[in-house]
Amino acid sequence: MNHNAPLSAPPRRTRGIVLLGLAILGVASAAFVVRRPLMMSAPMCMAGRWHGCLDTFNGVVLITLVALPLAALVAWALARRRRAAGVTSAWRMSLAEVGMVHGTVPFVWMTMMPGAGAGTVPGRVSLVPLRDLLTMGPLGIVGNLLIFAALGFFAPMRFTASASVPRILALGTGCSVLVETAQYVLRLDRVSSVDDVLVNATGAVLAALASRRWWRTTAEAPSDQPRPLPAPAG
Repeated sequence: MNHNAPLSAPPRRTRGIVLLGLAILGVASAAFVVRRPLMMSAPMCMAGRWHGCLDTFNGVVLITLVALPLAALVAWALARRRRAAGVTSAWRMSLAEVGMVHGTVPFVWMTMMPGAGAGTVPGRVSLVPLRDLLTMGPLGIVGNLLIFAALGFFAPMRFTASASVPRILALGTGCSVLVETAQYVLRLDRVSSVDDVLVNATGAVLAALASRRWWRTTAEAPSDQPRPLPAPAG
């Protein structure tokens, strides 16, 4: 017997703690880098004012970071309830559900923020592929990659039906088309661009590839159902 095998492969719990620590460190580092812009919106957000908080990028990012402990508490409560009911993969399901919502809603909110000419400027559409990439700039490209990144990362972990690259690509594309269509219909003074759809879908696929080792596959037991109790002997 190889007695060194347990030492060479760390337990799953240890790996989970390490990943959680790295995630917290990454969020803390990002918050430190953007602390000054975020603090500009802090007084408005603390006062509960819409203008200057929820209608600005800095305000939405600040609220998202502040709500992280609440999101972690919700995930813990869901996982605890499912484990008590005997549901398999309780933690993965709960983290995926909370992660999809908490990581996607703020970016969609920022994307749907109206411009200065909202309601008066007619809708604009750009259907030529790759034409708008040059005008996006690095910050715009990164922002578009992140819009549905959380959805692409967590959806295959939660739903077996979405656990494939083509399906995540279709999901990201469909959600992006809905957002671009809403921008045009609501006349938010934004350009509904095919390049936005391409970059958004690419971000979802890249994030899905990053979580591929944790995807739910058809080979796994259904995790939505409680574990069957063993039959009594005799």
